[in-house]
Amino acid sequence: MTDRSRLDLRALLEQVEAAAPVDAVTVVAAELSAAVAARAVSFLIADFSGHSLVRLGTVTPSGAATRTTGTESADTLDLAGSDHGEVLRTQRPLVTPGPEGTRVLVPVTDRGDALGVLELVLPDEPGPEVLADVAAAGHALAYVLIANRRHTDLFEWGQRTTPFSLAAEIQRRLLPASFTCEAGQFTVSGWLEPAATVGGDTFDWSLDRHSLQVSITDAVGHDVAAALLATLLVGCLRNERRRGADLAAQTRAANDAVAQHGSHGQFVTGQVLRVDLTTGAALLVNAGHPAPLRLRDGVVEELELLVDLPFGVQRGRDFRLQEFELRPGDRLVFLTDGMQERDAAAVDVVAAVSSSAGAHPRQVVHALGSAVVRAVGQELSDDATVVCLDWYGGELRPRSSDSGASAEHAST
Repeated sequence: MTDRSRLDLRALLEQVEAAAPVDAVTVVAAELSAAVAARAVSFLIADFSGHSLVRLGTVTPSGAATRTTGTESADTLDLAGSDHGEVLRTQRPLVTPGPEGTRVLVPVTDRGDALGVLELVLPDEPGPEVLADVAAAGHALAYVLIANRRHTDLFEWGQRTTPFSLAAEIQRRLLPASFTCEAGQFTVSGWLEPAATVGGDTFDWSLDRHSLQVSITDAVGHDVAAALLATLLVGCLRNERRRGADLAAQTRAANDAVAQHGSHGQFVTGQVLRVDLTTGAALLVNAGHPAPLRLRDGVVEELELLVDLPFGVQRGRDFRLQEFELRPGDRLVFLTDGMQERDAAAVDVVAAVSSSAGAHPRQVVHALGSAVVRAVGQELSDDATVVCLDWYGGELRPRSSDSGASAEHAST
């Protein structure tokens, strides 16, 4: 195989734009196959459990794991101990020669949000230029996927290896579109392990030119009632934030919305954090929620915070804005009480955070969520949610990345 690059990203994107949204990934695969003489190209999307990849296709693959709807098929691959799992963890390409050709796996990632893996089988081992081409195609595929999944349910269907309840559907809409965001000053990742009847947990974040805002909340109750209560709070926080309100006004309005529109006795615990990207100065509102953990210089400790009443308990009240400073190298871990429930007591969260220093926040939240599921050994009685924020600090600057992920901060 020649090592000369033959992939025309401009032509690739034009072909994608001309195709139907459900065919966008197929077009990328066909163009890439022609450019690098691949014998096979496929895309495996990360499912919502965090434990599997799903190979989407239009011809039913062999294997008992296959799901179908109409002419669409989805074949599930377990990530544990797999080469695909290594590629997602390290965010680096993996080249493996074999009897049927050389298999190339590259991450499909946008700003650290690992969407899946692009898999090719080539007739020969690729040189650096071809491998760079394939990695660029994987990065481009991330944008293709993000753009086209707005117009079709195909990718959501593929990711749902476990059916959603109505409450889970509502809850899903309250979470950020991306579960990881890498920027020059920070990386933030979140994960939610849902209870069997959905416990009303959410997390959210938004980045503007000068600040980052992060929230984690837990609505009282279960199922649709909890999901609707969470909708009140998150919807109000987002609305006020998008109107340009400061943290005090946002949380005051959210509290009043829950008090006014929620049923008697309903409330939401939560924390809302706002960080100045230039200085690292942080403001935090703590509405009756478990304290976050901070890993600094190898030591894990709870942040010492004053505790205000949960959202919705008393209409017309203000929340205290608590100030602290983030230092370069700090890691903050926010939790809901599902991470601390009785059945999950075997999970030493402090020890897990202490030993997590070499891991990307994306791996930290997945590992903590999985540990709770293993400890409980059955369906969770409450949602278990984790948000991990790594603070790098420094001047406002572009982020250093390689095909959608930070090479500097990738898991070792």
